[in-house]
Amino acid sequence: MHKHSKHQHLVANNRTLAKQVWGDTLDPLQARSLGEITRSFGFSIAMRDILLLQGGWYVTNAGLVRLAKRHCCAGIDVEPVLQLCDPVAASWSFKATVYKSKNGRGFVGHGDANPSNVSSLVRGAEMRVAETRAVNRALRKAYGIGLCSVEELGSFSAPASAPLPKQTAPVSGNGNGSSHSQPRLRDQLCLLIRQFNLDPTLVKAYAADFCGTESLKEASRDSVESFVSHLSKAAKEDRDALVCKLNSYAHPVEEKA
Repeated sequence: MHKHSKHQHLVANNRTLAKQVWGDTLDPLQARSLGEITRSFGFSIAMRDILLLQGGWYVTNAGLVRLAKRHCCAGIDVEPVLQLCDPVAASWSFKATVYKSKNGRGFVGHGDANPSNVSSLVRGAEMRVAETRAVNRALRKAYGIGLCSVEELGSFSAPASAPLPKQTAPVSGNGNGSSHSQPRLRDQLCLLIRQFNLDPTLVKAYAADFCGTESLKEASRDSVESFVSHLSKAAKEDRDALVCKLNSYAHPVEEKA
């Protein structure tokens, strides 16, 4: 099918579906904007590429990724901005770089997330939200998309003082994993290890000793949470002293006869 005809067909489908989904809330201006957006970027309502929220059109991460695939995006690099991350506070910042072609320059986008600017439904997933926001911003820059993405919205997030959602299912194992209201302790610990260039094996040994268990996986969530807080404070105050402490957990190498 010719590209123009394909887009016209998609425009018609989007308008029909938009009327079915949003009905009377869809005014003529929004319908016209939908047509322009569809022709420019090939977004599909049926595929949930775009959504109508509070009178405006917003693109989704799924829509942006599909757009990048259609344009043969060469790659996306994502990395944490370590100096702006605080694992204990579940505050994360990422930098994403989108490469439209192999030898082309990269388009950079940053994204951050913490309990105060994400929906209560995704509390505990702040790190992944921050990464998605960074990728979305980089993709929007790379492909000239003026629409804000749904995942970047902070106005729809619950205020920091709002009560956390109740846990609907027990946490598996000993509780060291994640719940709806708390960030994954493994994520926090991994970032601290990377941020301060610590030996992960020695950190695990120190953690087990700190928690009073044979291994880290046997420790309670509260104990591990206390250790993560302790490790973060120790690394920030005196990394050299922390490294010396960690080295005390290294097993000496036996000399060969």
